[in-house]
Amino acid sequence: MALLEQWKTLAYNQNQDAGTYQRFWARYFELEKGVYEKLLESTEPVSGTVKELAEKYDLSVLEMAGFLDGINDSLKEANPIDDMEEDTVVSLDFEDEKLYKNMVAAKADWLYNLPQWEGRLTEERRAELYKEQKQSTTIVKGKKIGRNDPCPCGSGKKYKFCHGRNA
Repeated sequence: MALLEQWKTLAYNQNQDAGTYQRFWARYFELEKGVYEKLLESTEPVSGTVKELAEKYDLSVLEMAGFLDGINDSLKEANPIDDMEEDTVVSLDFEDEKLYKNMVAAKADWLYNLPQWEGRLTEERRAELYKEQKQSTTIVKGKKIGRNDPCPCGSGKKYKFCHGRNA
């Protein structure tokens, strides 16, 4: 079984009680935060086998698979996460802005508020990216046409007598 499948079986196990599930994710998020702190401090792209990176960042191989799943959309070149094994060579070469926006989208404030971002993106740029990401998921509805408003088709009739007749 590929590592990602094993990770998903472990991480999304519906048979465990709620407390165990919450403790699992709380621990994982702390580990994830530690990896991102180290990654953001360095400007050099990181690569290696899944096992080597797990050892480098003090994670189990399955936790590293989960981390790779989370960061994959932010990488310059995606890793083959669906069929990776311990000896699969992967890269953690991410795009700063894409990673930041993905963290905002995931509502991972413990990650997008890390002080290490200060060395990579200005405070103003982070604010812009935050706003862009939030606006990209906001649905804006157009002005509702009232029954007695002119029909938007330009016929000059009231909406209720034109296109609103069958609405």
